[in-house]
Amino acid sequence: MMREPWLKAYRLATSALGPVAPALLAVRRRRGKEDPKRLAERMGISSLPRGDKPVAWLHGASVGEGLALMPLVERLSARGFQVLLTTGTVTSAAVVAARLPAGAVHQYVPLDVPKFFARFLDYWRPGIALVAESELWPNMLHETHERRIPLVLVNARLSERSFRRWQKFPRVIGALLARIDLVLAQSQEDAGRLSHLGASRVQVAGNLKYDVAAPPVDPSQLAAIVASIGSRPVWVAASTHAGEEAIAIEAHLRLQSHHRALTIIAPRHPERGAEIADLAARMGASWALRSAGAPLDRESSLYVADTVGEMGLLYRLAGAVFLGKSLTSGGGQNPIEPAKLGCAILHGPRVENFSDVYRELDQAQGAIEVGDADTLGRALGLLFSDAPRMRKLARTAADVVERFGGATDAIMCALEPYFMQMRVERR
Repeated sequence: MMREPWLKAYRLATSALGPVAPALLAVRRRRGKEDPKRLAERMGISSLPRGDKPVAWLHGASVGEGLALMPLVERLSARGFQVLLTTGTVTSAAVVAARLPAGAVHQYVPLDVPKFFARFLDYWRPGIALVAESELWPNMLHETHERRIPLVLVNARLSERSFRRWQKFPRVIGALLARIDLVLAQSQEDAGRLSHLGASRVQVAGNLKYDVAAPPVDPSQLAAIVASIGSRPVWVAASTHAGEEAIAIEAHLRLQSHHRALTIIAPRHPERGAEIADLAARMGASWALRSAGAPLDRESSLYVADTVGEMGLLYRLAGAVFLGKSLTSGGGQNPIEPAKLGCAILHGPRVENFSDVYRELDQAQGAIEVGDADTLGRALGLLFSDAPRMRKLARTAADVVERFGGATDAIMCALEPYFMQMRVERR
């Protein structure tokens, strides 16, 4: 029974969105925010059959959260579950679908409308729900709780900023956390904040992102591009945001006189590719656009990789990687994948979303912090002039990342009582 007036009001308000959802989704589709062939999934209408196996439903908001769940997807699939992975963005759907093991499926998560989530849950009938990080949508939590589906918050995290914000609404966050059976936090700090806000069962399990396998690549494609590029130094400005491309282009221009380095810019939002190409032209840089079919070869100078799902290829080409959302906008991007693939890591100062891993990388001298185009260009020039130093930086980063693994084992162990209960109920 609902005792929270705010939840009743929220459910009434979101129920009113049901009739206008097709129009809202159509607007998002025109903006490239929705898959036109799968709009029904956003209204809880599933496009795939449900099999006979018990269903484990895993949810991650976007690319990072969805990829972090992959080790659990693989382990649960191996244990005989039909794994249903949901995400909410077009980019995440493309990226995670390419990495799903046989038998696991992807669907878009429904909009947080009571009728949509009820329809979704009644169709899939999951035996357990694993939600990544901090996806606390009221109707999702309420409808899952009403059906007595155990819901576990995995890889749970709560920044200091979010913690302070939630402290202003103790009844709201308390009611949401009360509908979660178990919280498996990334760190002691995250566990402490979530416990303080009302989570009753909290354990520290570590960060799943350290267990995620390196992104895949087509070996023949990689070999062909390596042969085409030749021996030139290569660096990638990865997951860049507005303002960072100008810094990367300026650093690129500075490098040309001494190193003739190949610069690859892979923006966080690939649809900005033409915008970045126009910026490069205005700054006097010769550019090529991957989405236009431009080859990546000896003639490439500044290459804009405005495509999805190719970071496994780009990281393997690069000696060094600058990770964006760390200079002109804040939060940082995940350095674990390039570290696993032997890249030297560079980043700006604003990395609070991944502060733990960057702190360890910086302290171990497995990464270099830069602040502008000048320091970025000088750091890259130093690494390209000193190959042993670049290799040492990359090895140190890989060692740091390897030490932090093990969250998958801890989470699977914590979930064992739920698996036992599911076996009992199926007899």
